[in-house]
Amino acid sequence: MTIARVDRPKRSPAVSGTTGTAGRRDSASRRRRRRSQLTALAFVAPLVAYLAAFYVYPLYRNLDLSLRNYTVRSFVAGDAPFSGWDNFSQVLNDPTFGPALRNTMVFTFVSIVFQYAAGLALAVFFNRHFRLAATLRALFLIPWLLPLIVSASTWSWMLNSESGVVNYALHVVGVSPVDWLTSPHWALTSVIIANIWIGIPFNLVILYSGLQNIPAELYEAAALDGASGWQQFRRVTFPLLRPVSAITLLLGLVYTLKVFDLIWIMTKGGPGDSSSTLATWSYRLGFGTLLPKFGPGAAVGNILILIALVFGLLYIRVQRRQEA
Repeated sequence: MTIARVDRPKRSPAVSGTTGTAGRRDSASRRRRRRSQLTALAFVAPLVAYLAAFYVYPLYRNLDLSLRNYTVRSFVAGDAPFSGWDNFSQVLNDPTFGPALRNTMVFTFVSIVFQYAAGLALAVFFNRHFRLAATLRALFLIPWLLPLIVSASTWSWMLNSESGVVNYALHVVGVSPVDWLTSPHWALTSVIIANIWIGIPFNLVILYSGLQNIPAELYEAAALDGASGWQQFRRVTFPLLRPVSAITLLLGLVYTLKVFDLIWIMTKGGPGDSSSTLATWSYRLGFGTLLPKFGPGAAVGNILILIALVFGLLYIRVQRRQEA
């Protein structure tokens, strides 16, 4: 039997060389891509490690604290029994929860409104570029740069009922002195005033930066159309400043919700619960007594985190609608 032989076509040297060159190029491209990915991972790794160590793990531990019945002994030994949602139920049924939540909302809302309004007014004022504008703007940053313990102690001295400079000024103009820090009617107002003073520079800096990005030609065109100063602000400045205003309000909200040291130094949340917020109540439950309640204190902290998360998600949703 004869088997027919089929000869395979031989590749020409040019085709073979081209294929080999293409293969080497693909291999080199893959090595460069892999090297680029490893470089990117090397840069990202420190950030991931930082977030895991200082954000993810503390949040996990706080959630674990709120779901277990911790005592001082079990906190050290690490064998606290699982209690589920009992700590949250205890917190929500506590008589302090209502006043603390209400004070937190009032403290946050009033502070943000006045901080933003004053910061925006100052930003528009300094945007006029007059002499000494840079010097005055730097002076307005002092409350923001001071350590918070210094600011809180200074306000405590100024609002002291007996020797405070505020009551002395009221006495000079014939007004009766006010128990700013010891009266249930004035304690929350006192810490709000101090917090507004501290937060104005932050709003000033962010909003002033936003104003710098608004083209001057828009104001010139509005002026040629006969728009007054108020109309220019309402029709040009405020609409174009809306994205910057949104992030400013969100950051102010997150910061103000967690304010603790200012209130604790000035009033310790008192008298009674008149100036107590969720932040100060959480600290008092966890560390303010001889028999600390770690679980309920952590539960209050998680409620505070949840509130901040809700407002953050609302901001993202509104921002997407504006960009659509």
